[in-house]
Order: sequence, then C-alpha cells, then structure tokens
Amino acid sequence: MTIKTQYYVAASLDGYIADSQDKIDWLLAFDGTPGLKEHYDAFIAGVGALAMGSRTYGFLLQHGGPWPYGALPTYVFTQRELPRIPGAELRFVRGPVAPLRAELAAAGGGKNLWLVGGGELAGQFQRAGMIDELWLSVIPRVLGAGAPLFGDASIGALELERVTQFQRGIVELRYRL
Repeated sequence: MTIKTQYYVAASLDGYIADSQDKIDWLLAFDGTPGLKEHYDAFIAGVGALAMGSRTYGFLLQHGGPWPYGALPTYVFTQRELPRIPGAELRFVRGPVAPLRAELAAAGGGKNLWLVGGGELAGQFQRAGMIDELWLSVIPRVLGAGAPLFGDASIGALELERVTQFQRGIVELRYRL
C-alpha cells in the first residue's frame, strides 16, 4: 500500500475554510448531516498520523473537550509555544515541511497522513509537492472572504477521482494532485 498525504477539508462554495473572523460556525451548522459521520469514520480508519497548523490546533484548544484523534501522532506546525491537550500524542515542529517528509510518512505506521489544516499549511505542503489527494467537501455557503483553501499557493490541474453527494447540498470532490 502506498502511503498518501490527504488534505481532507471542508470549504465554502467560494473556497474558504474559515470566515473573515477565523470562525467556522457556518460549517458546524452542517454537523449531523446524514452520512457524513460514517464517511469520516471510513476515512479516518486509513489514517496513521496527522499534520495541522497552529490555528487549527488553537481552535481545538479553544473549544475544549476530549482530543478527537485518539492516539494518532499529530504534528503541529507552529512558531510559538502552545499548551498541550491532555491525551493527545503531539509533536510540535517548526520550519518548512519538506525536511519532515520521511518522518511524517513513518509516523503513521504504514497508514496515510491526514493534512487537517489550515490553508497556509496546505499551501506549504503543496509547494513542497507533498499532497497526493484533496478530499474537499464543498459546503453550500458563500462567505465572500476568509481563510483560503490553500493559503496563497497556486494549484495546477487536478484529476477528479470521485464525487460523493450528501444531503443539505454538500458535495465531496476527491482529486488526485
């Protein structure tokens, strides 16, 4: 089995993963949509490690609750000191993503790496040629501004592999990069 780096993310119809105030209330309003949890559970079963940016981690810190990713090793890319979430297998890292390619691949024990977010980190992974798949859930909302899907990185042509439709107008587009 080939280990893949998968950017599994939800974005507004106009390509934002958070609104202009870095909020995702518009997205959380779709929690409980039939089929989404089962789809996520099938995805996460193939994940062995995670990578996330400090803003995504900060969101998890702010909203409290138990760590949602179990014992999966999680690399948090940050330039500042952050508190630890109890029960999380955290590795705080600094600097560019490319030098960590082998370590990230090995951390998952043969399973895929999930690039949780955010857009700036996804842009760094993209510029380093380190994203294999984009699993994009398009949420039927137009935000007008906010945090872009890939930060300031440009993306060339993508190869569409699958389309999955959910209730409430959600569509997941799975691309190979």
